[in-house]
Amino acid sequence: QVQLVESGGGVAQAGGSLRLSCAASIRTFSMYAMAWFRQAPGKEREFVAAINWSGISTYYADSVKGRFTISRDNAKHTVFLEMNSLTSEDTAVYYCAADRRLYYTGSTYDTRDFGSWGQGTQVTVSS
Repeated sequence: QVQLVESGGGVAQAGGSLRLSCAASIRTFSMYAMAWFRQAPGKEREFVAAINWSGISTYYADSVKGRFTISRDNAKHTVFLEMNSLTSEDTAVYYCAADRRLYYTGSTYDTRDFGSWGQGTQVTVSS
């Protein structure tokens, strides 16, 4: 059973920054893509960003492109989400997720592709 633990959420001012971390308890961490999703109140969970197993390729939702950066440290089994220029639209619970697909090299990431999820961390942006 993969355990994912997010941290780094909190309250930020509009225009500010936050950095989320997700620690994974899986020996094969470096074999799987990782992603961040978010869910705002009353809305469906949506894709935010993904990074492939090697860390070479990254993918972003249009709404965060240019403001958020996903990265990973395979030696420490950790994935990060650096969030800059935050707006009230970024307020949500952010979830870390591990892909089911071994060594996936494609560019499509849907919630159904992820078999392990963290408990979520709240991000609130005040205007």
